[in-house]
Amino acid sequence: MDLADTSPAWLRLRGVQKGFGGAAGAAPPPPLAIGHVDLDVKEGEFLAVVGPSGCGKSTLLQIAAGLMPPTAGSVTFRGQSVSAPPPGIVYLFQQYGKSLLPWRTVLQNVDFATENRAGMTAAQRREHSLRFVEMVGLGASAGLYPWQLSGGMQQRVTIARALAAEPRVLLMDEPFSSVDALTRLELHAMVLDLWTRHGFTAVLVTHDVDEAVFLADRIAVLSQRPSTVVDTMVTDLPRPRDAITTKELPRFLELRHRLLSMLLGKAA
Repeated sequence: MDLADTSPAWLRLRGVQKGFGGAAGAAPPPPLAIGHVDLDVKEGEFLAVVGPSGCGKSTLLQIAAGLMPPTAGSVTFRGQSVSAPPPGIVYLFQQYGKSLLPWRTVLQNVDFATENRAGMTAAQRREHSLRFVEMVGLGASAGLYPWQLSGGMQQRVTIARALAAEPRVLLMDEPFSSVDALTRLELHAMVLDLWTRHGFTAVLVTHDVDEAVFLADRIAVLSQRPSTVVDTMVTDLPRPRDAITTKELPRFLELRHRLLSMLLGKAA
């Protein structure tokens, strides 16, 4: 995967601002949560976005997904303007339990991603969905309902459903924050494996510094609100990555120290 600066942007944010509390163009203008963000995401890369609590990380991700309009600036995906959720971009929400349909089984929840896809029969959809259910290790639980699953299993269902839609870009809003530490490590390994195998572009919003360094190729660091991108770090950690050995590497510790120092407002 070539992540050189000359690589073309797949998803591009230019001059993005977001204000709340008043209509765009009103006098006085609404206070800004996002001050000015320029950000490029390259095809096939894994980008993490971190920043202080309340700096607008999730808001920025929703704007990138076309779920929320910016107050100013633009978003383009593959050169086309984004003003609504475009085909090819899938958004993975933080509150996985609320995004699952409780009256549907695991398999039926995953199948929801392809119900309106033209050219697929019901049998083909079921086979397609079952492949992703098995891919996240839930083949034996395909007939269970969300309330019969642990939190980690529910999150696996939402990931399987997102991938069943065959996204070109997967946007993830703190998807691992509500599970226990061991489950989080298992989900990290699973997402990295699926990202490697399927080649989609991944953008992760997270408040967890270790998670950002471990998963990403690059890390965009946001400032306090009104937020801007104050740094972009290239991780340069070898892949595949291991939850134990990768986190013992000098480069991992260096990046962790630098990132924490920035977020805590200390000199690196």
